[in-house]
Amino acid sequence: MPLARSFSVTSLSGLDEWDDEFDLDDAVLFEIAWEVANKVGGIYTVIQTKARLTCEEWGENYFLVGPYMESNVRTQVELIEPTNAALRRTIDKMNSSGCKVYFGRWLIEGSPYVVLLDVGFTAWSLDRWKSELWENCSIGVPWFDREANDAVLFGFLTAWLLGEYAAQCEDPPHILAHFHEWLAGLGLVLCRQRQLPVATIFTTHATLLGRYLCAGNVDFYNNLAEFNVDKEAGDRQIYHRYCLERAAARCAHVFTTVSQITAIEAEHLLKRKPDIVTPNGLNVKKFSAMHEFQNLHAQSKARIQEFIRGHFYGHLDFNLDKTVFLFIAGRYEFSNKGADIFLEALARLNYLLRVNHSDVTVIAFFIMPARTNNFNVETLKGQAVRKQLWDTAQTVKERFGKKLYESLLVGQLPEVSKMLDKEDFTMMKRAIFATQRQCLPPICSHNMLEDSTDPILTCIRRIGLFNSSQDRVKVVFHPEFLSSTSPLLPMDYEEFVRGCHLGVFPSYYEPWGYTPAECTVMGIPSVSTNLSGFGCFMEEHIADPSAYGIYILDRRYRSVDESCNQLTSFLFQFCQQSRRQRIIQRNRTERLSDLLDWRYLGRYYVSARHMALAKAFPDAYVYEPHDPTSVSLYIISVLFLKHFIASSEPSLYSFTAITASVFLGKLSIGHGNITVRIWFHSF
Repeated sequence: MPLARSFSVTSLSGLDEWDDEFDLDDAVLFEIAWEVANKVGGIYTVIQTKARLTCEEWGENYFLVGPYMESNVRTQVELIEPTNAALRRTIDKMNSSGCKVYFGRWLIEGSPYVVLLDVGFTAWSLDRWKSELWENCSIGVPWFDREANDAVLFGFLTAWLLGEYAAQCEDPPHILAHFHEWLAGLGLVLCRQRQLPVATIFTTHATLLGRYLCAGNVDFYNNLAEFNVDKEAGDRQIYHRYCLERAAARCAHVFTTVSQITAIEAEHLLKRKPDIVTPNGLNVKKFSAMHEFQNLHAQSKARIQEFIRGHFYGHLDFNLDKTVFLFIAGRYEFSNKGADIFLEALARLNYLLRVNHSDVTVIAFFIMPARTNNFNVETLKGQAVRKQLWDTAQTVKERFGKKLYESLLVGQLPEVSKMLDKEDFTMMKRAIFATQRQCLPPICSHNMLEDSTDPILTCIRRIGLFNSSQDRVKVVFHPEFLSSTSPLLPMDYEEFVRGCHLGVFPSYYEPWGYTPAECTVMGIPSVSTNLSGFGCFMEEHIADPSAYGIYILDRRYRSVDESCNQLTSFLFQFCQQSRRQRIIQRNRTERLSDLLDWRYLGRYYVSARHMALAKAFPDAYVYEPHDPTSVSLYIISVLFLKHFIASSEPSLYSFTAITASVFLGKLSIGHGNITVRIWFHSF
């Protein structure tokens, strides 16, 4: 991982355009993924947020290819006739040959064209295509693996689409096909096996075997070179999937991964070193709130506090103004996502807060979908009691206000003893009695189907965090994705994140990590690890990430117990911050958002595409290898260095006499009033 100096600017609008020598007028880009117009996981976010930038670059020559899911198409896709003549002939030919292919616009920012393949309609060809796959590639797919069967159907349909499009073009086409993950990878393998005129890119967002091995509590990263990958895949009954993934990685003209840590993993497990690392970005403009993000935090925090008042009724013996909200969210992978180490750190944090007699209370939310059958009755009752108390208070307030108004009208000071009558006191006493409860506030907001074996609940029972009044750390497990229509916590995920104080993501296996990235662009500090792509990226680009609310937990070179102690230290230090210090830190965190914008990170994808075109069509394209963020450091005068050292913010140096745009190996120096951020890893 390079520790060279890295540059960033406060506004990407000041960047020079990348003057490449590639003429893309004759090239066509097909981007293929199972999550096109089909939300399953993080790849959906990658493609959706990147679409606008890719449309700007490729215009009418950009097509996304995905599976046809009727429920998604009804709400997300506008079906239209293809404007590209060759593609229209291709779709007509496939439809007349027993397929169902749909064309339309995906109703997201950028409105990209989508080609949707109905894999269920062509299921009658599955046995024939699986036989062909075995004969040509020696990959056998079992009948019981539905996901792998869908991958076979989708792969053959994709290869059919690309081959037919190449045949329908009047001039020799320059087709570029970008495949995401193993579910789409078979189409790439077939393109190469059939020698189609297609430049191919394969991006793995996480390796299959890596995810399985890490979930099995093995020392994964220190034993990468020791694994017998064929045996490990066979033992877990995913050998056929692993073969599809490895074949796609080996056959692609250009192989990419989303982070440096995943690149190391892919080199050992897939037996090919990635050509380029393509980090995942975000559409920062969507989250941008300019100077208002602090107000949005206060508004969302108030809504979370309302939920807490109901959830902890009868045991609300802590000050909500001195309460810190932490959260972890994502796929329910107990050890991979770091929920195990987070819970252990919370238990140790609880001990530290108690022995130091701290008046700070910590409430930790676990937002991880699990199997449930309904809401917890006690949780629903809590919200009903809260609402009843609010209605009672409003009624008494109105009656009190009316009596006060009448007393002032006649020119008399009110007698407080006469302001409230017996009926008012009766109402208030009944409300107080309603808040009494015989049990502790519930840990889980829903009824779990596997309560006795659930990893989070089992760990909570072991460490003894039961939301008792003596505990300074409380836990709320919400085993369902957040929704604004929920009767418990009616908030969208973005609103909820804005209302929290710290996101905690101590993942052991996290190829990228969108959750801490989303926290950053919304100005919310977060904890990540040096085993996550996001954490590695921030360590590479920022000299002191913790100064900007990005706490990097060392899970690679420390034992589990040492990592847990480090996380506990991070959390305890955060709890000791004053409100003013947290506000300053949120301001600093939000400044890093441009670093995660697709306008910057999209250039890695541009470089990968150009490399693939040059490899597949060497007569038409020439690619000169370079690092998309390499820089040449000009000599800066001693006066500027003194200004850097005197800067009030650690690791962040600003000056206005010189402006720099440092991307794709180019450095431009000019005069102006653009603030430039320069992070120095070393002099």
